[in-house]
Amino acid sequence: MAVTLADVAARAGVSAATVSRVLSGNYPVAGATRSRVLRAVEELEYVVNGPASSLAAATSDLVGVLVNDIADPFFGIMASAVQSEMEPEKAGGKLAVVCNTGGSPERELTYLTLLQRQRAAAVVLTGSAVEDPAHTEALSTRLRRLAAAGTRVVLCGRPPLPEADGDSGRDGEKAAMDGGAPLTVAFDNRGGARRLTEHLLALGHRRVGYVAGPAERTTTRHRLEGHRAALADHDRALLAEAERLTVHGAYDRSSGYDGTLELLRREPALTAVLAANDTVALGVCAALREAGLSIPGDVSVAGFDDLPFSADASPALTTVRIPLHGAGARAGRLALGRESAPPGGVATVRTELMVRASTAAPRPD
Repeated sequence: MAVTLADVAARAGVSAATVSRVLSGNYPVAGATRSRVLRAVEELEYVVNGPASSLAAATSDLVGVLVNDIADPFFGIMASAVQSEMEPEKAGGKLAVVCNTGGSPERELTYLTLLQRQRAAAVVLTGSAVEDPAHTEALSTRLRRLAAAGTRVVLCGRPPLPEADGDSGRDGEKAAMDGGAPLTVAFDNRGGARRLTEHLLALGHRRVGYVAGPAERTTTRHRLEGHRAALADHDRALLAEAERLTVHGAYDRSSGYDGTLELLRREPALTAVLAANDTVALGVCAALREAGLSIPGDVSVAGFDDLPFSADASPALTTVRIPLHGAGARAGRLALGRESAPPGGVATVRTELMVRASTAAPRPD
């Protein structure tokens, strides 16, 4: 039986009129009341346009692109590439709408619900995922619900979702279209971080600090795993020091600055710093210079992503290149069904080590 507005109202403990006001967004509603209504909507899987069975196929020209922060070049490049595949001469005039989550898991889920109500033709989620079992379960449910309604779902720059019961062994595209796992364009973050650390070890660095991203993000974990795998292969003693020489922060410049000051406090004889990404690396460089240290004379610095400014930094930044535009464009084509699904529904994008002037052999003690 279809869930009704009255069912939602009863679950939330409000009137049907209040539910209608929350869903229309045209009237002011207290924050706590709005949260209760939206929670009831999600728990009951209420769809504004009618029962889910009436949404057998997505019919709109809308494509949702979820990003953490559109002002961040990492996300801006991917979103632009996805949108480039929506041009009239390529896609018959699809409308790409960028949804800025600000890193909020709750906002991510809300946008997915709103896109389902708009019968989005496709949804592309970019960037890393939050490693929280409850959120992963809620996200999986939301995405499979979208797919079941006819929406193509593509993950770009994040790992595949855990398989649902019954998904194992099914064709990736079929699974995405019948309520199973979405298609995935994943980045080789582990391999890239491993090669970057191996580069520093080969130069002779042994006191290597790491300014990592948020601990709860999949990208952070994968890059740390690659970094520590390289340390372990070279010398287990280095791995034992890795925890002490790792600090976490956001993927922004200020985190690089603050994290470097903390690393220098922990290890004044630091000879190299790996940054979570290129933006963080800029903050690392600023902190080192303010401490009177030269790059790479005193301390080598390396980033990740190879964002457009990396080659123009002073000195040019050693980093790991992710072909963000190509990955975003591929995600766009997959979202529109203009490219065949990769084997198993997952395509892994290779990364490339870009050695530049910000890294060099450490000075003799």
